[in-house]
Amino acid sequence: MRISARTQYALGAMLALAVADGPLRSERIAASQDIPRRFCDNILLQLRRAGLIHSQRGPDGGYWLARPAEAIALADVIRVTEGVEPAARPFPKAAAPLTHIWDELRDHEDRLLGAITLADVVADR
Repeated sequence: MRISARTQYALGAMLALAVADGPLRSERIAASQDIPRRFCDNILLQLRRAGLIHSQRGPDGGYWLARPAEAIALADVIRVTEGVEPAARPFPKAAAPLTHIWDELRDHEDRLLGAITLADVVADR
């Protein structure tokens, strides 16, 4: 599995929000996670549109998780930034058995990332 920089940044932003006491401004998230500011704004917009975070403008505004950290799996964030991976094309001829192995690998990946929540990650720090 390849994880893009966008996904790494999105996970970092979500974890920053998971440990925050209240709303965080985008510039604080970007600085704390070493995310380029404009890139951070785009990622936060994408996460907000997906319903994973909420935002509010103004002096007391910022971003916060839309659900408790215990209810947001790493897979939820990855699906927003990476999309859903299409099924692998069947391998031809002698390599045909690899199709089943690839399907099992993707299922295992989905189960693992779906079982680990933001709360699990921040509890390990």
